Amino acid sequence: MSDVAINQDTSQRELDRLAELAEDVIRRARAAGAGQAEVSASIDTGLNVNVRLGEVETVEHTRDRGFGLTVYFGKRKGSASTADLNADSIQATLDQACAIARYTEEDPASGLADAARMAKQFPDLDLWHPWSIDTADAIELGQQIEAAGRAHAGITNSDGASVQMGESVSVYANSHGFVGRERGTRHSLSLALIAGDEAGMQRDYWYDSVRSADDFMSAKVLGDKAAERTLTRVGARRLSTRQSPVLFTPEIARSLIGHMVGAVSGGALYRRASFLLDHAGKQIMPAWLNIVERPYLLRGQGSGAFDAEGVATRDNVLIENGVLARYVLGSYSARKLGLESTGNAGGIHNLVVEPGHGDGGAVDDFNGMLRRLGTGLLVTEVMGQGVNTITGDYSRGAAGFWVENGEIAYPVEEITIAANLRDMLTGIVAVGSDVDKRSHLLTGSILLDRMTIAGE
Repeated sequence: MSDVAINQDTSQRELDRLAELAEDVIRRARAAGAGQAEVSASIDTGLNVNVRLGEVETVEHTRDRGFGLTVYFGKRKGSASTADLNADSIQATLDQACAIARYTEEDPASGLADAARMAKQFPDLDLWHPWSIDTADAIELGQQIEAAGRAHAGITNSDGASVQMGESVSVYANSHGFVGRERGTRHSLSLALIAGDEAGMQRDYWYDSVRSADDFMSAKVLGDKAAERTLTRVGARRLSTRQSPVLFTPEIARSLIGHMVGAVSGGALYRRASFLLDHAGKQIMPAWLNIVERPYLLRGQGSGAFDAEGVATRDNVLIENGVLARYVLGSYSARKLGLESTGNAGGIHNLVVEPGHGDGGAVDDFNGMLRRLGTGLLVTEVMGQGVNTITGDYSRGAAGFWVENGEIAYPVEEITIAANLRDMLTGIVAVGSDVDKRSHLLTGSILLDRMTIAGE
């Protein structure tokens, strides 16, 4: 058994305890004069082991508690939090939240989400898979991953392997009488390697992130993947400045989708700080492209029956035939915009970008996407923060591979890719079937018709 694992029975008892605490504090907040109140409480447990060159670098056991309370005195809001669940700390947190609320300005948009929107169904989404691994076994697994990677000729050094186990139980409750319980596990493995000589060094990595350790790729496969990625970057060149088609690998493609989600999210919209302001019902992507939120995927990285305000989640189209079908809203931003919550307080739940292209017929795997790219840039890494979601301007450092006639020709580095996000979204040529499942943004590789590449 893991040194720090919450076992099956203990997790249920912890949830019961957190629920009782939350309901008690809400009653006390009401007694103190609050018209409405909400509580979030959690216990997170984990093990993190790092190994480098076969030796243990760090071993970290964690058990973190969190408690947050928000009270509403009319339209005045006060929030306070603590990492200590003892009675005195909870009372101090309650007193502080009430004191803040009494002195803040009224905000017409404040308050709990609508009572009628609270979740009533709580299906088992298969998110709870404690990993029975102790420290010694985690160290051995890290050593196996690293050894597999270092066994490849040309690998000259290692930045280390990491093995992480994580378990979380949490409760959200409010004065509507809603009490939502969640428990989930997240485990990960990773390895970073270095290759090259005096002519130049290259570093790359790979990782796996799962709900259940049964779903991990093997230590050898992960080590081989990290080594392969590192070795293929040796001898990287710079490109001359040009324009060309660009193919984003799935892990890079999801950042593009993330920028779009940020631009259609409530906070950016009511602040009028988005290049997609007033675009609901308008075409922002190709007509063949659909993106759907699916909160009930079993073992999904973003699965959940309710959002951070207790609002029930549901399968919900975001992009339909290239048209922005809705915004991404919690109750506060919805009220600011004169709309209704979309069940997205706290974020999006498993956004699925459906593979496809404008030609009809079968979708492409990664090799098919390379052939569709033909001659152009394959991007495997982006760097920097050069994305302005107010104007849509996009300019980031990048590395990857130059592709000719559908085949990888050579690695490239020290380049910048630039365009406007509006043009990038409308210029999507195809989405591959090579979906990266390590995130709540589920997309395959994405081919763009054209970007500017700044190099030598």
